[in-house]
Amino acid sequence: MTFIWPWMLASLVIVPVFIAWYIRLYASRKQDTADLGPMSYLQDQAGRPPGRRRHTPVIFFLLGLALLLFSLSRPEVTVALPRIEGTVILAFDVSRSMAAEDLEPTRMDAAKAAAKVFVENQPETIRIGVVAFSNGGLVVQPPTDDQTLILNTIDRLAPQGSTSLGQGIFSSLNAITGEPIAVDPQSFDEGEPPSIDLGNYPSAVILLLTDGENTSAPDPLQIAQIAAEASIRIYPVGIGSKEGTVLEVDGYNVLTQLNEVTLEQIAELTNGAYYHAESEEDLQEIYKNVDLQLQIRGEKMEATALIAGISLIFFLIGAAFSLLWFGRMPL
Repeated sequence: MTFIWPWMLASLVIVPVFIAWYIRLYASRKQDTADLGPMSYLQDQAGRPPGRRRHTPVIFFLLGLALLLFSLSRPEVTVALPRIEGTVILAFDVSRSMAAEDLEPTRMDAAKAAAKVFVENQPETIRIGVVAFSNGGLVVQPPTDDQTLILNTIDRLAPQGSTSLGQGIFSSLNAITGEPIAVDPQSFDEGEPPSIDLGNYPSAVILLLTDGENTSAPDPLQIAQIAAEASIRIYPVGIGSKEGTVLEVDGYNVLTQLNEVTLEQIAELTNGAYYHAESEEDLQEIYKNVDLQLQIRGEKMEATALIAGISLIFFLIGAAFSLLWFGRMPL
């Protein structure tokens, strides 16, 4: 428990002052009783003196006073509340193959439209970042809960270059950790990959929006292994048709088609799931099925009103006993 106004705890000194005053008053009454003799006794209907119960209303009054003074310090308690929270990285493949029209109007436009619907439907507890990757990767929007920034960033994405899934995942990991990972991703293709400890991010998710055509280093499965060791789940979303379509690139006609094998391996390795989107409607449905973890987090809540309410109950109980037994208020 913590306190917003801890200096108000000093007011609790009033309680022992009241106790001392009551003891002195009680001693004075006992002396008066001794002086007056039997004529001084207050009796109930059965002819019995009040005995120890005369102190009951006062005890409730003092408990209520102590709680009321304690509430003035504005105490805060930590309460464990379940809520959906975490970090989602929208990793967009912005290679030239994403300009293909086998997903209307284009693969890129359909991915952007569905992503914006996803962003608009997220609670404030979800931080969303945007990564753009082609032959390289770039964190174009660090994770934030500002939906306007995210939507504007998505609008600016445009197809260019070739495709490196490994660079896309690597840049997404940089976005999740919030700092550059001190290793060159190209080194993963030079024999034994380096060991990297990112920590643990069980509430982080990467949505890898791509047609799966990997044409550049590094090996995406090696980078995905790092994500798996950090408990980061990757949900590859295959965009486009398996049959593919012909796209004109630099004056040449190039066949581009969805490559699902690598995407399925990435999903399995990171405990995610692979989805295939053949339309914008499919994409929107996929976003609804992404498993954003339900976390239990401790949040501080001010307990002033609760404690003050309990103190009022003690006051009322003390007053009720006093009126019932003695026909007057405590003291």
